[in-house]
Order: sequence, then C-alpha cells, then structure tokens
Amino acid sequence: MDIAKRNSSNPILRPSDLKAGIEGMEIVCLLNPGVFRMNGKTWLLLRVAERPKQIEGKISFPVYNDKGEIVVLNFDMDDPDLDASDPRVIMYKGKNYLTTMSYLRLVCSDDGINFYEDPAYPPIFGQGQLESFGIEDCRVATMEDGYFLTFTEVSSVAVGVGLIETKDFKNYTRHGMIFPPHNKDCAVWEEKVGGMYYAFHRPSSPELGGNYIWLAESPDRVHWGKHVCIATTRPGMWDSVRVGAGAAPIRTEKGWLEIYHGANAENRYCLGALLLDLNDPTKVLARSEEPIMEPIADYEQTGFFGNVVFTNGQIVEGDKVTIYYGASDEVICSAEFSINEILSSLNV
Repeated sequence: MDIAKRNSSNPILRPSDLKAGIEGMEIVCLLNPGVFRMNGKTWLLLRVAERPKQIEGKISFPVYNDKGEIVVLNFDMDDPDLDASDPRVIMYKGKNYLTTMSYLRLVCSDDGINFYEDPAYPPIFGQGQLESFGIEDCRVATMEDGYFLTFTEVSSVAVGVGLIETKDFKNYTRHGMIFPPHNKDCAVWEEKVGGMYYAFHRPSSPELGGNYIWLAESPDRVHWGKHVCIATTRPGMWDSVRVGAGAAPIRTEKGWLEIYHGANAENRYCLGALLLDLNDPTKVLARSEEPIMEPIADYEQTGFFGNVVFTNGQIVEGDKVTIYYGASDEVICSAEFSINEILSSLNV
C-alpha cells in the first residue's frame, strides 16, 4: 500500500550534481538528508559519501589517521584476507572498514525542488577518533533556541550518536557522543512533552533483543535516560530485521505521528508509521501493518545499494508532509504524504 506521491523531478539530486569536497576523491553516493527551514529557504543537510577513483583489481577507501588527516588504504581484490562482498563495508584480516567516507553538506532551495550550494555554509566533517570513519545520516531538530543535529559517528571501535548545536550553520557547538555504541537513527523531538525533551534512538543487540526503536527523555538534550523500547521488528513482515526512526514526530490531534523505516532479511527498506500518545509518548496507539512507501520506482530499486527508501527529514505544512529521502543509497528524492491519509491507513 504505497501512498507516497513522488516528485515528478525525482531524483532531485545525483552525485554528479556536486563536486567532491575531499581532494582526490569522487562522490559515490548522496544519502538521507536532514531537513530544515532557514532564511525563507528549504535546506538539506546531505550525507555525502566519497572515495578515491577505483583502480581495477584493487579497492581503495579513505580514513582519518591519528593526526586527523585523511589517508587512503588500498587492498588487492584477490587478497584471501579480504571480504568485499558488501559494497558498503569490507573486512580485512578480521577488521571492518567502510568503503566510503561520509560527511555532511548543505544545499538550499527556493522551491523545495531545485537545490544549490551557498559557499557561505561550509561542510561539516568528522573530528576525532570516534568519527575517524566519518559522520552519517543527520537529523535536524528545529527548536526555539536553535538547530540540534543528531548524527551517526563511525569509527573502527564503534558506531554511536553525536550531537551538534547551531543557530546559523556557520558556528557549531559539538557536544560529543550522547548515545553510546552501538546506536544510531537518533531523532530529537522538536518540542517538549511534560517539560522534558524526548528522542528516538536505535541501540543494536545481536545476542538479545535486536534493532529496535527506543525512546529516551532528557532535561537538557545532552544527558538521556528513562529508556523505553517502543517498537520491535516483526517476523515475517516488511520490517522483520531492523526498524529505525525517521525525523522528529509530527503532532496531530490523534497523537504523535512518526514515519519510520523498516527492512527485511533481503535488506529491502520501506517506510511505515507509528502513532504515540500525546501525553505519554511511550504508549504506542497504532502501527503500520503494510508500508506507506516501498522501493517501487526504478531509481529506488537500482543504485549503489538497491531496494532502499530511507528518510530522516521532512517539511510539514498543514496536512502535507514533504519527505526528502535517499533512494538506493545513491540519489536524493522527495515525496508528499497526507497526514490524514497516513492516519487512515493506521485505522485511527
């Protein structure tokens, strides 16, 4: 039951539309932007993934060294110690590496469709040991006292959630890792509930539990506690292997509406919805039985990693939600939903 109204201009951004931001690299993928409004424009905070141009018979990729400098590692494809079966992550002598390095890059638009870069707003790169493999998949929470960016910090030792605060996207306050490993898919809510800040997050446990959506609360957006699991994977369904939050939830008369992603054992990523109680967000009122969006367009089925629709950013205008999403882990697209139509699909 795909109820998304895709933009006829999709994909609205391709890797070839931007120049590489790291010297000697090429852009392989544009992924999963955070979204916000500023200065009368729609802004996307893209995840840009880059790597060196590949040489036949070898695999090359960038990492930060101990000095914070970007260096390139090279391995022979026929090396028996190399496992390069996944285009996103390789293993060499028992150690995992990302095949690309991701950072965050700003583009803006006057009409929400045609995006361009403003040189006054520089990219955001990873810093320090815990971001030595890059930073990924930023959510942007727009609040009265500024913008709050949650993103995935990736390194050889861990995957966790970082927080950056800004008022102008030129000056940044970095708060470090706010959710420890292994964690990602963190979205800070854009308004308080009962005097507290809330955030979705996604800890992972391969032995007990799984890749589930959790909810936490905080007095200051830095220190988080009272963790509650609100959505687990569902065997035999479209979200059977992993689930994770999208952007901040939308306040409706029926409850807090959250568009989330789910994947099955074939790594097919779809979107669904959760409805949470307005006064007690730990209480789940309804959940999508079928996806509200599936990878059915050509550009969603074929790419760097196909059969993927993944969103963590949106603009809400009345009943209309415009999501910006990554398709096939390569291009950026947009689609519209009706809030009432999503709620009707939940039978509420």
